[in-house]
Amino acid sequence: MNGIIAIDKPQGYTSFDVIAILRKKLGQRKIGHMGTLDPMATGVLAVLLGQTAKFQVFTEENEKEYLAEIKLGVVTDTWDIFGKVLSENSSNIEKSDFESVLHKFKGEINQVPPMYSAIKIDGVKLCDLARKGKEIERKPRLVTIQSLSLIEFDKQAQMAKIKVRCSKGTYIRSLCFDIGKALGFGACMGNLRRTLSNSFTLDDSISLERLKSLKYEEIVSNYVLPTDYLFRNKKSIYLDNKEAKLFQNGVSLKFPHLNINLKDEETVKLYRPSGFLGLGKVDFQNQIIKFLKCECKE
Repeated sequence: MNGIIAIDKPQGYTSFDVIAILRKKLGQRKIGHMGTLDPMATGVLAVLLGQTAKFQVFTEENEKEYLAEIKLGVVTDTWDIFGKVLSENSSNIEKSDFESVLHKFKGEINQVPPMYSAIKIDGVKLCDLARKGKEIERKPRLVTIQSLSLIEFDKQAQMAKIKVRCSKGTYIRSLCFDIGKALGFGACMGNLRRTLSNSFTLDDSISLERLKSLKYEEIVSNYVLPTDYLFRNKKSIYLDNKEAKLFQNGVSLKFPHLNINLKDEETVKLYRPSGFLGLGKVDFQNQIIKFLKCECKE
């Protein structure tokens, strides 16, 4: 089976735990996801089934959105509240002080990933080194923060809640740590909830507990979206069976007969009479559509 299913992941489950449950419920092995979530984080985990996973490289909507708590004055080894406390300062930060530093973290920024992450250095995960008590230098990575705003602020508890929209590869724990550093008191991330992942929202998602209670037919009928949903904003081109067969075999297609406004290098969806076929790329100069990917071969 091909398709996408968006899961609202609960706290305490790894992304791999979710995939293992889906493999058992759906009876298929070929399953992947569009961006991992830490075990203690909750929210949207977009899961790709079957051949749909091969189409992920062609997706362009890779933004993520999070609601994150920040505990001010506390620094931990994991940069979140679930880690070992390294320092604790009596902070007395005002709401206005907190808001005044947020502009520093908007747009393109350099971010150092936390030691407790799955990034590999010389083939070894940073988190594996961290568990052995080792800390190594990490190179900053360029990420983009599209928007960053304060949602709530509790002066007495020295807790803030922020809303972040960012590029893939952004670590919210690093962002919270850096905000605390900018304020001069340190900080760590509290609870984290992902509300958007690759255009999938919480409204698109089913809770893991709900999914576990459903039968196979109910899941497939109500919650599995087709592969072409990933490209719902792309233009559609409809082929006859002969053209579809040629395209499946990797043959570029002429398009002078198509009544559609196409741009050079544009990615388009192709359909055969029975449904979605795959993706092509426009070569406007030669008036052809180049083969990118087919969902299946017959």
